Amino acid sequence: MPRFRPALLFASFACAFLLVGCNRIPDTVKIGVAQPMSGPLAALGHDMKNGVQLAIDELNAQGFKIDGKPVKLELVAVDDKSNADEGVRVAESLVEAGVVAVVGHLNSGVSMAAAPVYAKNDIAQLAISTKPEYTQLGHSTTLRLVSNDALQSKALGSYAATLAGASKFAVVDDNTPYGKGLADLAAAEIKKAGKPVALRKSLDDKTTDFNTLVPELKAAGVDVFVTTLADFQVGALIEQLVKAELTSMVVIGGDIKTPKMAQAAMGVRGVYATSPIADAIEFPSGRPFLDKFNSAFKGNPVYGAHYAYDATYVLAAAMRRAGSVDPKKLTAQLKVIDALAPVTNNMRFREDGEQKYGAVGVYKVTRGAWETVTRSADW
Repeated sequence: MPRFRPALLFASFACAFLLVGCNRIPDTVKIGVAQPMSGPLAALGHDMKNGVQLAIDELNAQGFKIDGKPVKLELVAVDDKSNADEGVRVAESLVEAGVVAVVGHLNSGVSMAAAPVYAKNDIAQLAISTKPEYTQLGHSTTLRLVSNDALQSKALGSYAATLAGASKFAVVDDNTPYGKGLADLAAAEIKKAGKPVALRKSLDDKTTDFNTLVPELKAAGVDVFVTTLADFQVGALIEQLVKAELTSMVVIGGDIKTPKMAQAAMGVRGVYATSPIADAIEFPSGRPFLDKFNSAFKGNPVYGAHYAYDATYVLAAAMRRAGSVDPKKLTAQLKVIDALAPVTNNMRFREDGEQKYGAVGVYKVTRGAWETVTRSADW
């Protein structure tokens, strides 16, 4: 009978210990947040970070546990500066910091640039970016918190086509890849509905002088203006439409649902906006969330804090379900879990990473404020 050698026996125990150690749940689990924390979009980035922080604080106060072990959640926030190269750099820093998942990024271009870094390390990337190509990169780790622009373009075009009294349409974009693509698809929806697009133009993302465009709109008899121009551009256009006595015009834009636009929407027949980002107050559980957020950060959220908050709770549920903080196991669990999201109620990622319950809302300016008209996932 062979005799056991002490060294071999020790080695066997060491291997077993290492295997157990690989699945060991640490005392502190880090969640990354990669958003623009400086520059023009800083308010939106901080909003997302604060949503994650609020959820983490609540979970820690509740005594969060994984597989029966008390765990402290910790936020690691980085500034991607709305820049693709910086996004890659901070993604690498988050990997080095040992985060188990990342709520990032805001801009589609930054999300797509950073995606391979997270994918290489099996780290789930929960982004609020809306460009369809984000989930078409071939990575299992790319997850989207809201609906994509393909659905928004359908909403933009199909809703415009149903407006009462709408007979002739203009579709004008800002000549960016995002804006032009959204406008092209919206124009196709209008034509699909059997309505004429009398004017189709691309300007730029800084134009505020519409002295050439306004006469063209008048000559073409346009009564519905569909656009992907920014809020400050649409505000300038409305002023010039009013001066030209084109007050019967209806304006509907993608992503112009801002307080600034609501105040500038005066003098024309109507101003509408489409958006995949529903305000927290639109959900039954939105008011309690807003009260907690206001108490914690001394102000209301300005963008998608409630989506980041919900994403953190869903991530926590995935940790509990997996009984692990291994990034690969968490990513796999996020693809199948149907956890209750505290504010938006439903947050579920399809196998391709798209949001199963994503929807696009239509909003109208009424007495200087945005009012919800309708919201749907099936346009």
